[in-house]
Amino acid sequence: MEVVQVLRMNGGLGDTSYATNSLVQRKVISMTKPITEEAITQVYRSVDAIANRFCIAELGCSSGPNTLAVAAELLSIVHQLSRSHGRQLPEFQILLNDLPGNDFNSIFHSLLPQFRAQLNQQMGSKSAPCFVYGVPGSFYGRLFAANSLHFVHSSYSLMWLSKVPEGVEKWNKEEIYIGSRSLAPAINAYYNQFRQDFHTFLKCRSEEVVGGGAMVLTILGRKSDNAASKECCYIWELLALSLKEMVSEGAIEEEKLHSFNIPQYTPSPAEVRRSVEEEGSFAVTRLEATEIKWADCGGGSGGGYDVAKCMRSVAEPLLVEHFGESIIDELFEKYQRILTDRMSKEETKFVNVTVSLIRRG
Repeated sequence: MEVVQVLRMNGGLGDTSYATNSLVQRKVISMTKPITEEAITQVYRSVDAIANRFCIAELGCSSGPNTLAVAAELLSIVHQLSRSHGRQLPEFQILLNDLPGNDFNSIFHSLLPQFRAQLNQQMGSKSAPCFVYGVPGSFYGRLFAANSLHFVHSSYSLMWLSKVPEGVEKWNKEEIYIGSRSLAPAINAYYNQFRQDFHTFLKCRSEEVVGGGAMVLTILGRKSDNAASKECCYIWELLALSLKEMVSEGAIEEEKLHSFNIPQYTPSPAEVRRSVEEEGSFAVTRLEATEIKWADCGGGSGGGYDVAKCMRSVAEPLLVEHFGESIIDELFEKYQRILTDRMSKEETKFVNVTVSLIRRG
């Protein structure tokens, strides 16, 4: 599986689209707003280069209503700071990045007009020019010109790996991700791939972010030191149960299941800090872990139905590429049933690791 070619959220505005099923991501953005405000304020006060131009990159922007939400908040904060300091507003550049398969058309067709209208309402006729660009490509490589970014934001993107770890199929046949039955070599392979990818990410951004510039990154993660803990792996274990049920019914070949692995790693705060310190270009200013209930995934009927739709909007392209499209509806019907049962008996949560970083001068 070539992750760069396959990994994307469901596009469009339909019932199973990411745009329709990304409420939990919006709530996480709202939860981390104080950290983002603190970081952007520090950048504004310390970086002289923003006098005329302020450049913000949103990495892993996807194509739903969250795409420009953070940018709108950041521009509003800079507008308020400029007024309070008696400064002229800088020109703004908003750089929206995701993999090439992302639904950029929806962003520029549906979301950008709303974004510009919101800016005009907030800032009035004195609003500075704001230029919005789409930047397709993997953030595990260079994306922007050297010393061009003042602020980088990414939410729920960096847990995705550049590839499935090598050798994991051999050690992880009974799981589609790290799970309670995963062998140590499989867990180590996942961690080593995350460590390599995150180091590459930090190195690339260190060349693009100006000295004193900031990044706020929120990653689906865990609080436990155990990479196979239930708090980070359970959501995929239950999807694996649905797939195994289809294997037992003859709808999926067992070999197909054994060769499918999710290219993701959910790090702990300690692992994030260790990687930042090892790479050395950024300093950690804040590092926090928060929780959000699975039931907060949707605004509809709640429970397993909303969680299944949320996960379908994220995982469907990967599943279709490997198993084909014909199994998808039945798979998520089974997944919904399993989720509803487990959520009625257990308290289930996602853990978010948020780190605020300053580029060393």
